[in-house]
Amino acid sequence: MKKQGLASGSNDEGSGRRRQILEIAAQLFAKKGYRGTSMRDIGEQAGVLGGSLYHHIKSKDALFVELHNAALDAAEYRIAQDIGAQDDPWARLTAACTALLDIQLAPDSITTPMMNDFREVPDAVREQLIARRDRFEDLFRSLVDVLPLPSLIDRSIYRNLLLSQLNSASDWYRAGRLSPGEIAAQIVTIFRHG
Repeated sequence: MKKQGLASGSNDEGSGRRRQILEIAAQLFAKKGYRGTSMRDIGEQAGVLGGSLYHHIKSKDALFVELHNAALDAAEYRIAQDIGAQDDPWARLTAACTALLDIQLAPDSITTPMMNDFREVPDAVREQLIARRDRFEDLFRSLVDVLPLPSLIDRSIYRNLLLSQLNSASDWYRAGRLSPGEIAAQIVTIFRHG
């Protein structure tokens, strides 16, 4: 997450405290959702009283957008790193799917709850979240655009179905049978030959 120097104390202390607050807020949003998390909850968990929290955080809306964007930034970076080592379009897609599932299915993942809580947020916040999510999906758009697919397949529908499948994996996944990488390989195989 972005470091920010604060007016009181040293920049390192202020940045560390802010990072701690962001981590606590992310965990609360992931557990309780946007609507179920209050600034008071965040302050109490972080041990920060009333107005002091607003010294570190502008607003609940701004905080949620920042955390959402940071989760997508980290996911996008990881996926870009993982696909960079691949030349084959199907191998690149598999690497991207594997990285996304690794992130989303991690036991302490905040990515899925942060990306799927759009119904709870105010309209202005939702617009910001959707704009960032659309930029994230451009990565998958570029991967799908180069796949050797039959001409009758609409690539936009293909991409949306693929992302829907990946994004819903946390609803049904149970650790033990298949790893996220094995699930990603199965999904790509189905999308390649199905």
